[in-house]
Amino acid sequence: MASTCPKAQSCGGCDLNGIKYSQQLEMKQACVEDLIGPFCPVAPIYAMNDPFHYRNKIQSVFGLSRRGEIVSGIYRKGTHLIIPVRSCMIENRTADEIPQSVKMLVKKLGMQIYNEDAYTGFLRHVLIRYSESTSQAMVVLVCSDFRFRQEKAFVRELLSLHPCIRTILLNRNTEDTSMVLSDLPEKLVCGDGCIEDVLCGLTFRIGPKSFWQVNSVQAQRMFKAAMKMARFSGKETVIDAYCGTGTIGLIAAASGAGRVTGIELNPSAVEDARFNALKNNISNASFVCGDASDILKDMASKGQSCDILFLDPPRAGSTEKFLAAAMRMAPRSIIYISCNPQTLARDLRYIHSRGEYRAVGAQPVDMFPQTSHVETVVLLERVSGVV
Repeated sequence: MASTCPKAQSCGGCDLNGIKYSQQLEMKQACVEDLIGPFCPVAPIYAMNDPFHYRNKIQSVFGLSRRGEIVSGIYRKGTHLIIPVRSCMIENRTADEIPQSVKMLVKKLGMQIYNEDAYTGFLRHVLIRYSESTSQAMVVLVCSDFRFRQEKAFVRELLSLHPCIRTILLNRNTEDTSMVLSDLPEKLVCGDGCIEDVLCGLTFRIGPKSFWQVNSVQAQRMFKAAMKMARFSGKETVIDAYCGTGTIGLIAAASGAGRVTGIELNPSAVEDARFNALKNNISNASFVCGDASDILKDMASKGQSCDILFLDPPRAGSTEKFLAAAMRMAPRSIIYISCNPQTLARDLRYIHSRGEYRAVGAQPVDMFPQTSHVETVVLLERVSGVV
């Protein structure tokens, strides 16, 4: 199964586009085996049945062509040159239609496009989040001002074209940055500011800045693999570090864990995690806001421990400070979910050097078909006899 996108060379986002999917999987399997194989056996990678149109999050940049025509698409990799895109091979089909409707309404209603050089105009980006499980979409207009004189007409016509849209928000961003959303609070235009998605039988609230896996199908398989590694008996105390909106911790709490504590630095993510626990009637999970390294170190100094520790860090991986604090908690198992085999290998090397834990198995997951990225779940177990 191979398909070549006409924008592949100019876009650069899908670096494996045009390569047969079976070959992509072989390349990713080889990558994980090369980096993680020296630490533990690597299982066959989890492939997708349909490796296209899986992305549930779209970020479309708006600009003007040299002829002054409105264009929407993505930046060429490493530049701010806009590559016009009408449809994308890896974006959800329903969500993929919305930016084109926005572009039509921008022209129809006389909305001004933002000029990065002159700092003039209104619309800069459009961010779409979509849930296949609930058929709900979120639209975030990234703009230079919260004053939106065409707001009523825009909302009326966009909702008429796309009834799946549950909420529309404005995010004000005039900074000279590659970041799409600013840190400023959004202005609610319609709806309640969030959508819901269902993962592993649980319902989660997703806001404009929520961290959420962009491939819900493969995320579910990955989390189920992590739960299988945990081997819950119903009595375990579990820590979910880097917990975000509580996804892993709540799935663990609903999958047989005794008691779950989630740790997250972002206060709004903690608020979402607590909401998600209530939404799903989960009473055996709680969430605290703070730096995971400091919290684990403090817990260990008080003689507290846990049975299982999950960590799902960003691409940069974890830190020696955190890993040392995690091992002081003396869990029987550490389950490391990684989106970067290079930093995963680095962290496993540090863990093995301490002599307290050993990796016993790894499960690669193809979360991002058509790209070289690969996720990996690794089970580490405490070495017998270590005090």
